[in-house]
Amino acid sequence: MPSGLIALLDDVAGIAKLAAASVDDMGAAAGKASTKAAGVVIDDTAVTPRYVVGLSPARELPIIGKIAVGSIRNKLLVILPVALLLTAFAPWAITPVLMCGGAYLCFEGAEKLMEMFGAGGHDDDGPVTDDPAALEKATVSGAVRTDLILSAEIMTIALSDVSSEPLLTQAGVLIIVGLIMTVVVYGVVGLIVKMDDVGLHLAQRDSKGVRALGRGMVKAMPVVMSALSTIGTFAMLWVGGGILLHGSHTLGLHWPAVPVEHLSHTIASALGPVGGLAGWLTTAVISAVIGVVVGGVIAFVLHQAMRLKPGAKH
Repeated sequence: MPSGLIALLDDVAGIAKLAAASVDDMGAAAGKASTKAAGVVIDDTAVTPRYVVGLSPARELPIIGKIAVGSIRNKLLVILPVALLLTAFAPWAITPVLMCGGAYLCFEGAEKLMEMFGAGGHDDDGPVTDDPAALEKATVSGAVRTDLILSAEIMTIALSDVSSEPLLTQAGVLIIVGLIMTVVVYGVVGLIVKMDDVGLHLAQRDSKGVRALGRGMVKAMPVVMSALSTIGTFAMLWVGGGILLHGSHTLGLHWPAVPVEHLSHTIASALGPVGGLAGWLTTAVISAVIGVVVGGVIAFVLHQAMRLKPGAKH
């Protein structure tokens, strides 16, 4: 009996060691995958603040919190199972699905761009409400839809790094990456939108220099938030266009992805210390142009289709 108990304890210890090794491997893989996906955080962080511009300051953090919860649901309840199923049974479908999401971002960005220049947009087709609760619900809903595409890009990048690992490891890595990226993105967004409160706090300190800094932050934040709204619109275009650009290359279309890549590398090599930034800007600008073209075409087709509906305004 004692020997049987000892054998059982040995087996439990062996299983525990394997589990610990598996967790270590999963953590290392998640760290590596998070590093690869970190670039998308810039895009996500640029897009999100635009959704709280013009809303009550008291509701900014609660709204961001709701969007963050929606982002976690997107990643864990929608993208995770779909990504694992596609990886197992239809890996060829991942790129086309992502490109559909990229096209949606292009459409959303093009619509917002049309509104900026007074050409109307999809918001003109629906009722306008002054109800704060309804406005907040619509804002969160729109932000979560956009987050779905950005989160899918993050999770796909992470999945590509562990695609050869066992299914359980893939799932664990995606969960860890999804949670880390959500905390980072919406933590940064929350900090950005509350910088005016930080400035107000600094403006009440004893030091003249700190007070001056605080007053400057308070005065600058309305301009910064307005700029972020515009940047967010263009971010949707460059992210959507970038997804289409990369996806077309993955599907075997060398144009325009290869010429764009060569141009970006050429500019980066020619400009030395600022070459990396210049190369990224080159790709971002071209991606945004692609986003405007694709999104504009989709918006035009949808608007024409809406006019054909019975009772539509012409």
